[in-house]
Amino acid sequence: MVRKILFAIVAVLIIIQFIKPDKNIHAGEQVNNIKTQYKMLDTVNSILNVACYDCHSNNTRYPWYNNIQPTAWWLNDHVIEGKEHFNFDEFTTYSLKRQDHKLEELIESQEEGWMPLSSYTFIHKDANLNGSQKKMVIDWAKGLRQQIQSNPEFAASPAK
Repeated sequence: MVRKILFAIVAVLIIIQFIKPDKNIHAGEQVNNIKTQYKMLDTVNSILNVACYDCHSNNTRYPWYNNIQPTAWWLNDHVIEGKEHFNFDEFTTYSLKRQDHKLEELIESQEEGWMPLSSYTFIHKDANLNGSQKKMVIDWAKGLRQQIQSNPEFAASPAK
């Protein structure tokens, strides 16, 4: 009986290796990326690329363990959820008020330390931001919020 159960478990684990989610990889230029409309320092861009873009852009750098199921499903759900909250590659499609709100959340996430997630920084040590890196991101986001809020169209912009 135990042998049959173990065989069934192994068979299921082998079969699920062939059921893979689509990868979050979009080749080519991202025309709606935040950098197409707003200035970003190279240092801030580097920080965001390392610490944020895997879950908050249209291009994820996948680790080797993404080829093992059900880990890939979990990572895929995580990326989809991250992009729903904030997607740097779709930022210019947001209304001005939504852009402002997303930057406010970005600032809050750095000030309170809840991003990047500890489950991400556990594996990606380079995504663990130090105080000066967080300050650079916060200062950039605050400056960008001021720029967005000073846009004459901001007041009439829809919230979503």
